[in-house]
Amino acid sequence: MRQALHSPWFHPDDERAPAEPAYAVPLRVDRSEAPRYRLFNVGHERLVGVTLSLLGSGAMPSVAPRALDVGAAIEVVIRGDDLARRTVLVVRWFRPSGDEYLWRVSF
Repeated sequence: MRQALHSPWFHPDDERAPAEPAYAVPLRVDRSEAPRYRLFNVGHERLVGVTLSLLGSGAMPSVAPRALDVGAAIEVVIRGDDLARRTVLVVRWFRPSGDEYLWRVSF
């Protein structure tokens, strides 16, 4: 008989267990008009404090933190040589619960 494995950080009977076992990234990237990229909120809730940051050698105009309603998009122009190897976009947002998330986007 196989014994179930449990994480030392989480027990299934713990009242503090998260309500959701996983949270799918609610964003999709449209790369079809590069260097103009669009990030769409395809989730089921409004995202607030959405910010974009670049790591690496690419360049983009500054984008102020903003809210992103369901179905809405943020558009940004990102330029650089060999973005796929030299640059990563980091998207940061908050859910209505106040939980913070970060997502790394490759080109």
